[in-house]
Amino acid sequence: MKAAMILLVPLLEGGGPRTLVRGFQLGRIGGGVVSKSAAHRHLPSPSPITQHPSRLSSTALSSSLRDLVQGKAPPIPLVTVPPAPSPNRASEPRAASTAVASPPSSSVDVISISDAYDGGNGEFVAARILDAVDDDCDVAVDVKIRPDPYTDLEQKQHFQCFSFRATLNRSSKAIKGIFGNKQGGLKVKYTVANAGEASYADAFNGYDTFVTTQPTPFDPDAWSRTTDSSYDNGRLTWTHVHELSEDPSTAYFAYFPPYSYERHLGLVARCASSKGASVKSLGKTVSGREIDCITVGTGPRTCWIIHRQHPGESMAEFYAEGLLNRLLGLDGKWDKVAEKAREIFTIHIVPNINPDGSSAGYLRTNAAGSNLNREWCPSPAPPSEVGTDSNKGEVYEAPTLERSPEVYHVLRHMDQTGCDAFLDVHGDEALPFNFLAGSQGMGVWDKRLESLHGAFLASYGRANGDMQAKISYDPDEPGEGKPNICSNQIAQRFDCFAGTLEMPFKRCWADAGKDDPVGWGPERARKLGASVLDALCYVGPYLRDKTEFWKGLPDEDAYVNPTSKY
Repeated sequence: MKAAMILLVPLLEGGGPRTLVRGFQLGRIGGGVVSKSAAHRHLPSPSPITQHPSRLSSTALSSSLRDLVQGKAPPIPLVTVPPAPSPNRASEPRAASTAVASPPSSSVDVISISDAYDGGNGEFVAARILDAVDDDCDVAVDVKIRPDPYTDLEQKQHFQCFSFRATLNRSSKAIKGIFGNKQGGLKVKYTVANAGEASYADAFNGYDTFVTTQPTPFDPDAWSRTTDSSYDNGRLTWTHVHELSEDPSTAYFAYFPPYSYERHLGLVARCASSKGASVKSLGKTVSGREIDCITVGTGPRTCWIIHRQHPGESMAEFYAEGLLNRLLGLDGKWDKVAEKAREIFTIHIVPNINPDGSSAGYLRTNAAGSNLNREWCPSPAPPSEVGTDSNKGEVYEAPTLERSPEVYHVLRHMDQTGCDAFLDVHGDEALPFNFLAGSQGMGVWDKRLESLHGAFLASYGRANGDMQAKISYDPDEPGEGKPNICSNQIAQRFDCFAGTLEMPFKRCWADAGKDDPVGWGPERARKLGASVLDALCYVGPYLRDKTEFWKGLPDEDAYVNPTSKY
């Protein structure tokens, strides 16, 4: 239960009085201060990770009720201050926030903003009636994205993804009064007010917001993109017309269509009931959710594919769904490529390694504030908060059961099974392409891994035109790869083909000019997941080939040195 002081203050803005909700977050009643500083209790990491002392983590304390009463607290801001991020936020419900828009001389609620659903993230900031003479919209609503918990290693709070519900209150006095004679719908301008402070703010350039008017946000094929999204001066905006004849007149908006935990459990259940699949939990997350793993096939080569280390990248789990649908014939279709894959490989698939962060609406962290894709081995400790050199020479231990159990458990099982091929499936905010980032900067990268990378991508592109090889992250220079990044660690650890597969949040670059209301979305992500079996089967015979097999491959399979410039 949270305590908050709400103040209704009449203001003069734009020539007329209006009312805004002001609030001050006091903290959790009965739970002490919001933040804490405590040492992590580290258990042994999977061999051969070396053990190192951990470092303490801390965050700033919230103002207390006593500070507020005595006048020591900072001035109350103009908008409701969000609760401080908590490591346990993934399991806590969130209350809906209601926009207050006021015509002259009265205060009424016009639009209700809520993110109180699985994966929701979008907090109300302000709303106002617009002058139709100077603006083609009737109402303006500002929201902001709630940040992830603080990350000890990166020393920041990430945020980028959003998902919220907006409902028009047809019975409000403003609609009955000011808009009483209006025909059709109410045009609302939505703005993400803190978009300019996001982790990848520049990536909002050229991005189109997703929208659906279905009763639930969890029908992935009911979403389309807005046509007037714009990013300017640190604010992401778009418009939507709420039909006055509809009751309720509701719309959901999202950075990418969400993949709910309920859908995840349903996918796991379908796999469990399918012939030829075994389902088990590799361990539990910070909040106690199971880390589900589906194992398919009896082949001699071991393949691991994990998804959604960064929880806001929901396209990764749609990819997993497409892969499992084809591999197990969940749609009732027999597939000779899937049959071949089951003969060549034993495939371990983790559809969602970070369900805590996914349910909480986070971008990059788990419930403990860890960016899992930086937790795959110990790293140099970051500078301390009190001095830039005080932690010099110390080590940030990872993975640990307290901070990153998701990585700890997956890596422990991988050490038991071994690995011949590995994919870590993600979404990328900036690049409008599907691509594979390799392990070029690691010591094991040689002609064999280079040739496997090239042949895999060439085959993938032949199977699905949405995959390409020319655009990717700029490869690391030899010896400069970061071993705490998942695919780099796996390549080095098992001397195997490993890559980070990225899909776009934006429309694909190749779709420019096409009349497509969705562009890149859940359906194409599922198809890309299904198509990976073609590429895996193609490189399967060469994964542990010690000969110069690349000399017998066609020219079109040659490795392409990628670039991020397009």
